[in-house]
Amino acid sequence: MEFTGGGRLEVRITAADVGKRVSVRYVTESAAPGEKFTDAVGVLTSWDAGVLLITRRTGEPVRIAESALVAGKAVPAAPARRRGPAATFPELARAAARAWPPLESEPLGEWTLRAAAGFTRRANSVLPLGDPGLPLDAALERVRDWYAARDLPAFIQTATGAADTQELLSAELDRRGWTREVTAELRIAALAPIGDLDADISAVRVGRGFDEAWLRRYQRFGEPGPHVTKVLEGGPSVWFASVPGTGDNAGDVPAAIGRLVVDGRWAGFMAVEVDPEQRRRGLATSVMTALARRALDEGASAAWLQVESDNHGARALYDGMGFTTHHHYHHYRWTGA
Repeated sequence: MEFTGGGRLEVRITAADVGKRVSVRYVTESAAPGEKFTDAVGVLTSWDAGVLLITRRTGEPVRIAESALVAGKAVPAAPARRRGPAATFPELARAAARAWPPLESEPLGEWTLRAAAGFTRRANSVLPLGDPGLPLDAALERVRDWYAARDLPAFIQTATGAADTQELLSAELDRRGWTREVTAELRIAALAPIGDLDADISAVRVGRGFDEAWLRRYQRFGEPGPHVTKVLEGGPSVWFASVPGTGDNAGDVPAAIGRLVVDGRWAGFMAVEVDPEQRRRGLATSVMTALARRALDEGASAAWLQVESDNHGARALYDGMGFTTHHHYHHYRWTGA
């Protein structure tokens, strides 16, 4: 990381740079042994009372005393991607929202309030893609009231780590008593290499619908109701895959399942689940390969999926398929009084 200007370290940022991506070096006791400096790169989300707040790509906040700054400068919004499809954050956020639709929604300016009887945070959270048309505190009050009227917790989904993501909003939510509960990655890849994988897809069944057996493999939210079915079946062009189970209960629960939504050039993979006793047999790869080939037949060329940051096994699988992280997204829950 290069900070020098004329041979000297310089602080070339001020409070006027709030909202920009910056790179800083600062003195800290947490530096590695033998070192006195630590570096941070992210969006400068505030500079108040002698303290800077920088939000990293992952959404992690870093607080730095102004007096500890050694160097700092504004840097480009995001580095150019070297592989995978080109994509903007708004494009991906809207594609992901269409692939997992709520049962009801209501606009609040350029925000969208979404509810689906509590089935998943994605379908029961605000998607804030722009200006809510109200001062932030008034908009948040409207959000809390809307979800309270449906006997649901108030969640807002934000993103960090790409151009036009919502580091500033995330920081404002944190200051106002909202708690970040989940962090996940939205990953993208070229679709054709997934369809070209040397995977045995002979046992994979792909169709437009799913049955109770499919739900038994997927369902982790209690008894499935009609709201679950409506969310899963919603989307522009939806496909379901399953691999039959084995043994005495072969017809009761599939060994593996998956869901795919084709939306223009995008193919979104969701609900890829494998029987824990049958993992490491390539079943997830077989399911995704079969679904990718169906998406290619429909003219899609790019793939996306979402994976929680602590799901190390799934992340390793997707690394091998060529998926790279485009941005991180977070669900903030209202936990204040």
